[in-house]
Amino acid sequence: MIVKLFDSELKVMEALWKEGEATAKHISDVLKEQVGWNMNTTYTVIKRCIQKGVIERSEPHFLCRPLITREQARQAETDALIDRFYDSSADQLFAALLGRPQLNQEQIERLKRMVDQMEEE
Repeated sequence: MIVKLFDSELKVMEALWKEGEATAKHISDVLKEQVGWNMNTTYTVIKRCIQKGVIERSEPHFLCRPLITREQARQAETDALIDRFYDSSADQLFAALLGRPQLNQEQIERLKRMVDQMEEE
């Protein structure tokens, strides 16, 4: 399932991924505290997520449950990034990451381990 989630939708999903499932009221309370949203804003974003098929709503109390995992959302965003900016070439993205001057030695070592692990599989 490839679904584009906007920043506002990701805020709702993050709250749900943390909780597992929660009422819309609880999500609204969390996001009011975190980002200052009012209840109507939160409910509107939740309804958009339901329409996109990434949240399931059940009763009682407008109980919400995520239908995709954080990893699935990350993978979809990564695939879209690679397709859009790197001509569908993951190695070009990887080369761009390696060329970043902000990478410290620990991050470089972690990337090396990832490549080694991929080669073993």
